[in-house]
Amino acid sequence: MKKATFAAGCFWGIELKFSQMEGVTATAVGYMGGTTDQPSYEQVCRGDTYHAEVVQVEYDEQLIDYEVLLNQFWSMHDPTTLNRQGPDVGTQYRSAVFYHDELQHQLAEASKAVLEKNGVFANPIVTQIIPAATFWPAEEYHQKYLQKRGMGSCGI
Repeated sequence: MKKATFAAGCFWGIELKFSQMEGVTATAVGYMGGTTDQPSYEQVCRGDTYHAEVVQVEYDEQLIDYEVLLNQFWSMHDPTTLNRQGPDVGTQYRSAVFYHDELQHQLAEASKAVLEKNGVFANPIVTQIIPAATFWPAEEYHQKYLQKRGMGSCGI
């Protein structure tokens, strides 16, 4: 299994969308890209750690390509708003692709370039494309949050 990690605002909604994709074998929400070991949700929300809320996706590359995951990522949020998704504001809600190998890096950069060249978004894409760092799983009550509550979306 391969791993992919994405930040696209609140992790509950993106976790649900990725978990429903054929070829995705597991998802987990957590924090990445910050300065503190084992951050808590409260620390991340205060902006104390510079972590992003992320979903880590485990996928079977025989069933789904990384490019398909990237396409889903771009379609599920606004990659042109810096540190914001809908009403959620702060660095923890930034848009980022955390790549796990050089191929993911190249594919993410190429995907972003195509979107920019084709003018898919009215404003410039501000998504970070950076190496994956330590993934810190979020507290258990955040895992599969929407599924546990029978909700189909966050409403954003």
